[in-house]
Order: sequence, then C-alpha cells, then structure tokens
Amino acid sequence: MSKKQDNAVVNRHVVRRLLKYGKPYIGWFLLILLIIVGTVRLELWQPELIERASNEYVEKYVSISNEGFSIAELKNMRHDDLMGVLKLGGLYLISVALTFGLTYAQAALLAMVGQKIVYNMRTDIFNHLSKLHIGFFNDNPIGRLVTRVTNDCETVLEMFTSVVVTMVSNIFILVGVMKAMLDRHVGLSLAIFIVIPFTVVSTFVFTKITRKMYRAIRAKVSELNAFVAEHVSGMKVVQIFTAEEDTQREFEEQSEELRKAHIKQLMCHAIYSPISYILNIASMAILLAYGGSLAMAGVVSIGTLLAFQRYITKFFHPIQEMAENFNVIQSAAAAAERIFWLMDTEPAITDAEDAVHMESFQGHIEFRNVWFAYREGEWVLRDVSFEVKPGQRVAFVGATGAGKTTIQNLICRYYDIQQGQILIDGVDVRQIRVADLRKNIGQMLQDVFLFAGDIKSNIRLNDTSISDEAVVEAAKYVNAHPFISNLEGGYDHQVIERGAAFSAGQRQLLSFARTLAFQPSVLILDEATANIDTETEALIQDALGKLMEGRTTIIVAHRLSTIQNCDKIIVMHKGEIREEGSHQELLAQGGLYYKLYKLQYEHGTEPVEA
Repeated sequence: MSKKQDNAVVNRHVVRRLLKYGKPYIGWFLLILLIIVGTVRLELWQPELIERASNEYVEKYVSISNEGFSIAELKNMRHDDLMGVLKLGGLYLISVALTFGLTYAQAALLAMVGQKIVYNMRTDIFNHLSKLHIGFFNDNPIGRLVTRVTNDCETVLEMFTSVVVTMVSNIFILVGVMKAMLDRHVGLSLAIFIVIPFTVVSTFVFTKITRKMYRAIRAKVSELNAFVAEHVSGMKVVQIFTAEEDTQREFEEQSEELRKAHIKQLMCHAIYSPISYILNIASMAILLAYGGSLAMAGVVSIGTLLAFQRYITKFFHPIQEMAENFNVIQSAAAAAERIFWLMDTEPAITDAEDAVHMESFQGHIEFRNVWFAYREGEWVLRDVSFEVKPGQRVAFVGATGAGKTTIQNLICRYYDIQQGQILIDGVDVRQIRVADLRKNIGQMLQDVFLFAGDIKSNIRLNDTSISDEAVVEAAKYVNAHPFISNLEGGYDHQVIERGAAFSAGQRQLLSFARTLAFQPSVLILDEATANIDTETEALIQDALGKLMEGRTTIIVAHRLSTIQNCDKIIVMHKGEIREEGSHQELLAQGGLYYKLYKLQYEHGTEPVEA
C-alpha cells in the first residue's frame, strides 16, 4: 500500500470509538463526515467490528471484502443517514426562522396590546376626571392628577410589555425543571427544594417593604409635578417678588426628598437581589454533600449529579430574572393603586335615575330656604330664599365671604345643597340632567380661561355642531370680530396656554362669543367689566346688552355702577339676604347697600367679590 493510501485509511480503532460515541447516529454522522471531508477509502481488517456496531446496517448495506470499502460504497451505505442529517439541519434552520418570526410577533403584539391598554386607561381616567365635582379639583393639586394620567399609566405599561410575559415563561420553566428533577430522583430533588421556602419568605418580606417605599416614591413624584406645574403657571408672580432663589431652594428640597426615597428603595433591592444567588450556592452545596454521598453509595450516577447541577442553574436563572423585575412590578403596583384610588372616587354630582330632559329654559329661578356648606358645620348660605322671573336682571352684591359666588355655583350645580330647594322653571335642579342644566346656563367669569389651539376651537370648544359661520357671527355680535381679524391667521390664529398673549378685554370678548355660540337661556356674569380699560369696557357693555336681551341674567357685582339698571339687587351678608330691591329703593332704605354705595363713591374703594 502506498503512503497516500496509508494516509487515507481510517484505523479500525477510530471506527470503533466513533460507532460507540454516544447515540449510534452521532457516531455514524461523525464517521461519514470524516470520510467525506478526507475523501478516503475505509479498510476494515475486522469485519465483525461493524457487525457488533450495527447489525441491521451491515445486513442492509455492507458487503465486506478484504480490500475494504470504496467511497462510492460508503456513500451508498450511508445514503439514508446523510438524508436524515440534512433533514435535521433543515428542521433546525426552520426552527430558527420560526423563533425569529414568533419573537417578532410577540414583541409587536405586546407593544400593540400594551399601547391599547394604556390608551383605554388614559381615556377612562380623563373621562372620569371630567365627571368629578369642582370641589375635588380644589382639594387635589393639578400636577398630582396629571401624574395619574401620564406617568402612572406609563409605569403600568412597562409592567405589561416587559415583565408579564417574562414572568409567565419563567413560571413554566420553574415547573418544568422541578418535574424533571423529581423524575430523575425524588429524594435528591426534595433535599434541594429545601431552599424554596427561604425564597418565598424573602420575596414576601421584600414585597411588603418595597411596596411602602414605592408608594412614597409615587407620592413624591406627584408632589414634585404639582410644585412644578404650580410655579410655572405662577412664574410671573415669582419674578415680580424676586422669589426665584427661594423657589429654587424649595424645588431642590423636594427633589432631594425624591432622591432619598429612590436611594432607600435601591438599597433595599440591593439586599434582596443577592439572596437568590446565595440560595443558588446553597443548593449546589446540598447537591455536593447529599448527592455526593448517594453517588458514593451507588444510589445515583455521576451523570445524575451533573444533570442536577444543570437543573439547579436552570431553576435559579428565572428566579434571579424575576428578582430583577421586582422593581418594575412594585413600581407598577404602587402606580396602579393610585390610579384605582382616582377611579374609585365617585362623582358627587350625578344625574338622578328619573332625571328630566330640558332642551331649553324659560329662565324662572327660585331658591327656597337653601342651606349650604363646603365643609360640614361651616354654613356659607343660611336659609336663603329669592326668586328671579324669566327675563329679569338680578344682581348680587356684598362684602367678601357673603356667598355671592356660591349662589352662582349652586345654580349650575357644581355643588349640591344640604337643605332646601333650587328650582328652574319649577323643576329641582337635582332632577334636571346635568348636561342640559349647564348647556342652558352661560357662565362668564372675570378670569377667562382660553385653551391652547386656535380662535375657532376656543369659541366652539370643539363642538362640531357649531359651524365656522356661527363662530364668526357670534364674534361679530359681541364686537370681537375686529380684533380677531387683525390677528395673524384671523380665526385660525394660534392661542397659547391660558390666552396669555391677549389682553383681559380681548379674552373677555372671546368669552362672550363663546357663550353666545352655545345659545344659553340663562346668563351668569361675574363682573365682566372689572379691570378693563375704558375703550374696551364700552365694547363689552355693548356686547353685554346684546347678550342679556331676552335672557334671565344673574350678575355678581363688584362695581355698583354696572348694576344700577338691574330689575332687582340682592344684598348678601354672611350667607344671608339682608336687603332686596331696586337701586333707588335700596338707597332710600339707608342700609347695607347704602353703606356700600357711600364706601365706593365717597372714598374711592370698591367692595371685593366673595
């Protein structure tokens, strides 16, 4: 045999080892691979070797000669095995592609479902907020409520998208590993499972402690958001009184409190996180001690110990992963608690089961022995009774705290009274649908609120039933059209938040146009001409005259000059009606109204609205 042939011969010892390597098909695969790569002839000097390795293959394929097998013969012998290997490789590639596709589908599905959940959650929260009574917003800072709608929802979303699926898969892995361990050896498995109660107890304790910490963190975040929202809105006042440094100091103090709360939580997590690692080491120690003794006694094999070592690694990997995700879970749980608190807050003002639908009002308003308090026992109105006939103009005057603003709030049912009745056209306001009640009452406040957007959206307030033509017509009617036309873009001019770029008079004219566009049956005016220059006041007075024509009007007066032509003036004092009559009648009585009149016109001061 030549040197080339000698190098191309596979020693029978190699064949024997390959054929005995692990499972038979692995040995055959390695042998065939060696032959194909080396392009060799195989000579077997002991044919019985192949018989011992695989009699069925020999009987089917092998013809033994003293000269060995040619490559063609070997390829023919192993044709089915080669096809099997190729099929396995193809199946593996298909499984990789399927894994890629399914992973992508899972990520996309989770993202879509998570965003849909947060969208519905935000929509429900905002819808619920719009139904809560005004007192709720007076008691809760705006920044805190904004946090519920934004930050807290995002925190819950993170749990849905990055933790829930991982937690579910980890639970399946844990169950599968435990079953595999029990199938291998029950006694050794139970010995290793001793660490499970310690894992459960440590997790329970960690959950209890960190839940409180995350509640504190969410509270601090809300307080900080409320502080920022409040001081950004009031930045003009801060700068007027040069309080920037004090405000900055207070902001740093609140930020420091939030930082300390986060550090406290992180330190707690730093203690919990290594626990799973320590328990992993403890499990390995049990395996070496108890499993080693079983192996020495011949109860289990070394292979079983190696399998258990892999099982322990597989068992604690998901536990460590869940420990890392506990921060997200606890943060989401704290955020969810605050969202549920908000959603569980019942609206104080709701429609009665038999609420009456009223398309419009005639404008007959009557208070009958009304008692009201914002806080229990602190009466703001005491046994108040009066009547406003359709089309009348009635003004309320009085010093600070007299209850004037409270009366207009009760007519619109922003609060419910404790005793008595408020009737509109003979129907108790608590029996009228809230939407119908407020739609038919146009309330114009001294502090006009304009939203970010354009002029048109601020007049129609996104009510699509009000056309652009109706918007323009309302603006023309109340003398707002000239200044709107001079703006860049006209009715499409962009309004910044709260209408800060407009003067007080311009904002008031826009408020009149907004009111007129909704065609209310009753008007409530909170001294619309206060703090307005003389030229703009003339426009506003003209607009008011047009608005009040044919409508019942209730005026909360600051300046007595604006109410002298009212049909009736009601004088309030400490929640009670002290005087009632026309301007001349009240002056003739020489009572409280006369004193207010003298105080304003003789000393140049004006009573302040309650």
